[in-house]
Amino acid sequence: MTDAVLYQLAVMIDMVPMERNEESFEFALAVKKEAFGPHIMERWGWDERLQRETHAERWAEKRFFRIVRDRESIGVVSIDEAPDHVIVGEFYIFSSFHRKGIGTEVLTRILRETDAKGLPVRLRCLKWNPAVTLYKRLGFVVTSESDTHFLMERRAALQLTTRSSGP
Repeated sequence: MTDAVLYQLAVMIDMVPMERNEESFEFALAVKKEAFGPHIMERWGWDERLQRETHAERWAEKRFFRIVRDRESIGVVSIDEAPDHVIVGEFYIFSSFHRKGIGTEVLTRILRETDAKGLPVRLRCLKWNPAVTLYKRLGFVVTSESDTHFLMERRAALQLTTRSSGP
């Protein structure tokens, strides 16, 4: 991507804290179902009751952000900041907006903020999720895995620089 394209994406994409209301809850669940549902269905099928319950638990415990492009809501991401790391979760973008640099832009913004704080970023993803390629491209490495998931982490740029510059 050229610098002009990256600048244009930076101007067009916003991450807005989601209001804690029914409309926001339903929007986040709808994005998950449309964007991520096929990956879940591939292995387990879609159990609406289970997915709603799981979503409600995560909704209650995490901070969700609406991903907005040109005033259109196109996705969601949750960000949970602990004292020694940040967890990115529930990162869903409607499939019609995939492969347009939006996921890269959202994660790059998060990584810039966490780098400034010296915090690593962790995430968990299905092994067969195509986004694994994006995560690896942005510096995430697999730290552990289960039968179905990778746990990935990207150390803060400050940590990377400090480690590589010392004897």
